[in-house]
Amino acid sequence: MDVARAILESRHAPWQVSGATAANLLGLSEQVPGQLVIKTTASIPPVTLGNSQIKFQRVAPSSLIGAGTEAGTVIQAVRHLGPGGLEPIQRDRLRRSLKAKTKRELKKLAPELPQWMQPIVNEISVESEMP
Repeated sequence: MDVARAILESRHAPWQVSGATAANLLGLSEQVPGQLVIKTTASIPPVTLGNSQIKFQRVAPSSLIGAGTEAGTVIQAVRHLGPGGLEPIQRDRLRRSLKAKTKRELKKLAPELPQWMQPIVNEISVESEMP
């Protein structure tokens, strides 16, 4: 990941891990992607490191809402899992594990997301009430 970060920072390109990787990082999926895919607006050839490869997928800026932030990682995971892919128990676990700053950022970004994602992201970003 450090190699990918260095390449992207040298090009000043926004980026975010793919939805499959995001879902795995957030504990929403036990599947480990066989290949690291980084979404970016830059056109970058794949990089091979030993037996593994980092693939850079060129996407539109609208696909990188919240790029480079934990909120962006949540957005990619939700997009990857689809409208019915995030079970209520997973939503609750995610809501409890996210930092308040990430929840505030998600609330701010929600209007920019596709219509189907907005209720899911709004539910995840609800602040926990103190007893």
